[in-house]
Amino acid sequence: MAGERGGRALAGRRAVVTGSTSGIGLGIAEALAAAGAAVTINSFTDRAEDHALADALARRHGVPVRYVGADMADGAACRALAGGGCDILVNNAGIQHVAPIEDFPPERWNAVLAIDLTSAFHTIAAALPAMRAAGWGRVVNIASAHGLTASPYKGAYVAAKHGLVGLTKTVALECAGQGVTCNAVCPGYVLTPMVEAQIPDQMRTRGMDRETVIREVMLERQPSKQFATTDQIGGVVAFLCSPAADQITGTTISVDGGWTAL
Repeated sequence: MAGERGGRALAGRRAVVTGSTSGIGLGIAEALAAAGAAVTINSFTDRAEDHALADALARRHGVPVRYVGADMADGAACRALAGGGCDILVNNAGIQHVAPIEDFPPERWNAVLAIDLTSAFHTIAAALPAMRAAGWGRVVNIASAHGLTASPYKGAYVAAKHGLVGLTKTVALECAGQGVTCNAVCPGYVLTPMVEAQIPDQMRTRGMDRETVIREVMLERQPSKQFATTDQIGGVVAFLCSPAADQITGTTISVDGGWTAL
């Protein structure tokens, strides 16, 4: 039975977080587990370390955590992942490719759209019937500042994230009044292991120190000149799943240091 058990607002809820073995997805899984939810984490591999990560999360937060490998480019796999019954669905899986439109490889365009947008269609379609039947559900789509604005050479990513914001609004309207909400979180630059790994290369290439690379190159479009953190993104998602957010649906929440205010 869901409810506040030991002060944890999501106790008894079951969450699925796609693309969640590192970075933003792992931060979200941590936040939901800390709030008491049982969590399914996911990536496309099926290694011992994936299952060990789930076990560590479970021990840290005292909730059930399992790992399920699924290729988010495979619609049937997406539906199987989310269709087993979940109260909270977080669509975080995503990839990126950078190229001018005329040089953009069609196979990379298709892959970005499949994982960054179409996977969410499949997981939401699979999860909604049980949420509607229960009279409670939370869908949170991790979009991007690029779901609200654009940058050159990121055509597939920008198109997918804009599409994800549109899908969010449509799902929210279709579920309005049924106890099911759907929202999108739009991060700017977040300090993840992937981003952290880019900093030394940028320092060498540009002959800059670490702080200059971060401020003038990586965070050029982020007015705060500070990275968001995975903990902060996780906290926003946990809030959207809390009772305080019962009447928040069909909207976007930007966590971008002012990027989309420009």
